[in-house]
Amino acid sequence: MSEWIAAAGLMVAIDGPSGSGKGTVAKLLAEEIGLPVLDTGLLYRLTGAVALERGVELDNEAALAEMVGDMLTGLSWSSDGIGYDGEDWTPRLRTEAVGAAASTVAAKPLVRERLLSLQQQLAQAGCIMDGRDIGTVVLPDAPAKFFLTASVRERARRRWSQLKQMGHRGDLDEVLLDLKKRDQRDRERQHAPLAQASDAISIDSTTLRVDEVVDRMLGILERRQLIKPSA
Repeated sequence: MSEWIAAAGLMVAIDGPSGSGKGTVAKLLAEEIGLPVLDTGLLYRLTGAVALERGVELDNEAALAEMVGDMLTGLSWSSDGIGYDGEDWTPRLRTEAVGAAASTVAAKPLVRERLLSLQQQLAQAGCIMDGRDIGTVVLPDAPAKFFLTASVRERARRRWSQLKQMGHRGDLDEVLLDLKKRDQRDRERQHAPLAQASDAISIDSTTLRVDEVVDRMLGILERRQLIKPSA
């Protein structure tokens, strides 16, 4: 049972760069306040993974947009992950190749346009949504916005540790270089770049545990009267 009760239809936006911990924080916060968590990054990772599997060129924006239109009919989404054509794709979406493909397709305006309306529809009943442009583009009117970050080396270390746990071999310096390139792509893309919303609260998680980040968010939401204790 949730420790907190959220205001009806509460939308919480959590943005930040790769490796900042926003996905983990979003899930724990969702458990605390009884809202579903929607990881929009999985949508773009799924798009990248399907494109790689089908052999769709990642620079062919028109072909990608057409592919996304076809994908939406076979898509299933829950707090546990994302499915497509009746199969759970979540486990295969955490590789570096898929991450790089996701960053590339996410820079295509037509792809983002196709996925934007779906994300907004899913959010209306209330949710915690994390990504890179949630507070600025997807849910600009969300009453609660956070921007979670950490030093690039700490983010690379977290990603490297995650890959090791998944059985992937990789060098920390290679992960660090890839992360820097991804940060640059995400911040410099012309359409919906990674950016902190003007009304978002920034939290640097470099030296914080996940539970400490969640506690800070809960305190802010309570002070704003967006949540209240369940008892």
